[in-house]
Amino acid sequence: MGSCYVMPDNYYESNQVLQEYLLFHYGKPEELMPWSFGPKSGLDFPRRCLEEGLLADQLPKPARGLDLGCAVGRSTFEMARHCQQVVGIDYSHSFVLTARTLCREKSLPYEYVDTGSIMKPALASRPDVDCSGVTFEQGDAQDLRPDLGKFDLVLLANLLCRLPRPMSLLQRLPTLINPGGQLIITTPHTWLPSFTSPDFWIGAKPETGQTLEVLEQILSPDFKQVIVKDLPFLIREHSRKFQWSVAQLSTWVRR
Repeated sequence: MGSCYVMPDNYYESNQVLQEYLLFHYGKPEELMPWSFGPKSGLDFPRRCLEEGLLADQLPKPARGLDLGCAVGRSTFEMARHCQQVVGIDYSHSFVLTARTLCREKSLPYEYVDTGSIMKPALASRPDVDCSGVTFEQGDAQDLRPDLGKFDLVLLANLLCRLPRPMSLLQRLPTLINPGGQLIITTPHTWLPSFTSPDFWIGAKPETGQTLEVLEQILSPDFKQVIVKDLPFLIREHSRKFQWSVAQLSTWVRR
């Protein structure tokens, strides 16, 4: 989720990051957070993006979904519970190949770090959904192929602040989403010069205001905001080090 650019070189193609994302997407609660006093509200983030951001009763049938920055595919599979056709796109070749394997094989053995060079075995198992309409492809969220078509649901999970030119994607969104279609955006607002030059940050500066305020200015001509909430998530680095963050989720309906 939100992996769409390689920074530093080949970061999202490394085996270590692949292991971290497999654990983030498919890890069991006791694997992700072995401490009883830990922040377990941050578990199962890819599923909760859809569960808490989607207005399921407003989707047409059949529906078509797009998961941009899909990483190793958990949220794409969750989207397949609601959409008959789903496309997952990520910039990382490694992530896309892994998601395709899970789509085909249903499960994939992997290892994750306990501490130092000590590894633990694990099994990533995708949700039991119909994958006949699910496809994964490598692509650039800022330069999507022109024949991608239109969708009834688009998810950008922790993607915006990993793009060098996020406005390129935001400007494309109205042409990707059918009238009445839904756009779900989650972002922890982690704007870093190593990923995005400050000149291209969406908000997060005194003169512009917060990211959500600027998103409202950009999206309001074409979208109506219907949900805003906080969504914690947890990434495990090893058994004694974790990243606990709070993404801001916003859902928008195409006018």
